[in-house]
Amino acid sequence: MDLVTHWLGKSIELELSGCKLPIQGEIIDVGQDLIVVYENNRFVYVPLHHIQTMHANASDLSVVIPKPDPEIDHDNISYRKMLMNARGRFSEISIAGRKLHGYITNIMNDYFMFYSPLYHSSLYVSINHLKYIIPSPTNSTPYSLSQQHFPIQPSSMSLSRTFDQQLHKMIGQLVIINLDCKPYHAGVLKTINGHLLALVEAEGTSLIMHTDHIQTIHLP
Repeated sequence: MDLVTHWLGKSIELELSGCKLPIQGEIIDVGQDLIVVYENNRFVYVPLHHIQTMHANASDLSVVIPKPDPEIDHDNISYRKMLMNARGRFSEISIAGRKLHGYITNIMNDYFMFYSPLYHSSLYVSINHLKYIIPSPTNSTPYSLSQQHFPIQPSSMSLSRTFDQQLHKMIGQLVIINLDCKPYHAGVLKTINGHLLALVEAEGTSLIMHTDHIQTIHLP
């Protein structure tokens, strides 16, 4: 942690696993398992375990370092505490090499529910695979539209405490799964044996995957 604290107030460039473009900005806060970067007038919350490399960015040394987002509680900031503070706020997240916009609606032991108003669906997102999150100011809405255009529709399925338990609830359902940076896979979740999952695709072929690599799963 001391190595990261040393970079407080400095302009840096981060390379994150699964992200094509680096994050450039100023480190304004450090928690036990995440850092906060101020980039393009936004506060970016980055879990430490996704940082591949970090180095000084000497091209911009004159930027005034702002205070942390006043709408997020930064006392003893942590990854999970940040997720709790961001719940219900329109946010940008990075998952499986792509950006998604929407709302965190529920936070369980090792996954959270993320509602996308663009796709009108809720995603089950593994907490370990979230690359970063950028919460917007309270009560802000996308595309400058009013809140009535983006009603949050809760999932019809009850929530289990763990991601693995939730996967078991989906056996027999048609699902869409994202694995790392690979294209999505759609099919019927046939069986789960330990950490191995069998998905029957449209052509009738069976695809086996390890549940640890599932970043998001949702019902179509």
